[in-house]
Amino acid sequence: MKLESFEIEEIMPHRYPFLLVDRIIDGEWGEFAVGIKQVTRNEWFFDGHFPGKPIMPGVLQLEAMAQVGGVAFLGLPENKGKLALFAGVKSARFAKPVLPGDTLTIRTEFTGKKLNVGFAKGEIRSADHLVCKAEMLFSIVDVDQI
Repeated sequence: MKLESFEIEEIMPHRYPFLLVDRIIDGEWGEFAVGIKQVTRNEWFFDGHFPGKPIMPGVLQLEAMAQVGGVAFLGLPENKGKLALFAGVKSARFAKPVLPGDTLTIRTEFTGKKLNVGFAKGEIRSADHLVCKAEMLFSIVDVDQI
């Protein structure tokens, strides 16, 4: 699986400024996905998150990880028109700050599903260094349920 930003937008409802993945470079529908995020100084969150020493907020790193996984899961035919809602974080570790100029490689893999709740684990790397890893939960819902 390889997707550009406009193809990601056909699968997920996220748009700027909350679409946090630029492209998908690898993956298998319903199994895993690998995405890329180019972090630039122009990101909206840098204006208020440690001005003068900009660092990407950890919660947005987790959201980017969830979005990469959401693309792989929502791209399945049975999930067309549904939403993947971030339902929880079982564990998360932040190993290195994400700074302007970093290129993030984000991998999210599904580890199970029970009813409409999915389980995933993911990691983010920058220049082959681990930046963040987490175990997450998400809910798959019909748009009408919201």
